Amino acid sequence: MKVHILDDWFDTLRHLPSFEKLAGHDVTVWTDHVEDVDKLAERLADAEALVLFRERTPITEELVSRLPKLRLISMRGAYPHVDVEACTRHGIAFASDTSAGRPSVAAAELSFALILAAARGLPEQMASCKAGRWQAGVGQSLEGRTLGIWGFGRLGRRVAQYGRAFDMRVQIWGSEEGRARARSEGFEAAPSREALFETSDFLSLHLRLVPSTRGVVTADDLLRMKPSATLVNTSRAGLVAPGALLAALEAGRPGRIALDVFDVEPLTDPGDPVLSHPRVIATPHIGFVTEDELDRQFSDVYDQINAFAEGRPLNVINPEALRARD
Repeated sequence: MKVHILDDWFDTLRHLPSFEKLAGHDVTVWTDHVEDVDKLAERLADAEALVLFRERTPITEELVSRLPKLRLISMRGAYPHVDVEACTRHGIAFASDTSAGRPSVAAAELSFALILAAARGLPEQMASCKAGRWQAGVGQSLEGRTLGIWGFGRLGRRVAQYGRAFDMRVQIWGSEEGRARARSEGFEAAPSREALFETSDFLSLHLRLVPSTRGVVTADDLLRMKPSATLVNTSRAGLVAPGALLAALEAGRPGRIALDVFDVEPLTDPGDPVLSHPRVIATPHIGFVTEDELDRQFSDVYDQINAFAEGRPLNVINPEALRARD
């Protein structure tokens, strides 16, 4: 099959062991990001299979309607950026493994790295040191402080375990089922959503972005947080209501916000009011961007392509698209 891979910005994938799984295919790797649908349609004109690099490129009706040779789109994870119904109408199978048992260790590690960076004021300390001014302020120890986690799925559980290893008090909020799982594993469930925000020194979000969770964190929630607290979001920007982050920063509650996700990505405007705020620690959506994690994830993505090519489609979200091609 003619396979096109989008948005591999650092030309990483072809150098990982899992790439060998595509040895039997004609593969084109695109290392830039293109928004223009006309240009995308032109470069993907001969594509039979399309590999998505997470959510970097939206898959719309306008695009897929102009790709008559496309038979399969393959990725891993949630897919709010894919118009699955449009794919089905055009007979394009969409495959995504959304139930892999292993959590994204890389994303969990980054979440905790941001907690540590906020606690010790690492961005300011590093900048001060490099500028020849030596120390810049006094940080916080994690031991004995309260780590709040909203969402006790695979990632939330992993971050909770990291907090426990640092002798933090860990409290969980989320679904009734999630809180019950947390209690069964020896973690504390927050008595209420309000208490989670009011009492957490560090609050990390680990929810999927679905219609029911879009904007679930409000400005009022953030304003309940301590001036000394930190909010960490490595999940999805859409979990926080529009304007809530900036309102919270202006009010000084919480005192810090650490972000790996943004409403617009890639965010390249250094003057963006959230990105440029002095109390924001920002990383450019690198939660999953390690060699180990990418090799693991794309191995699954390539398996879906090979299964499709062999006539045994795997993890197809819209099986009716397969019948449309018959």
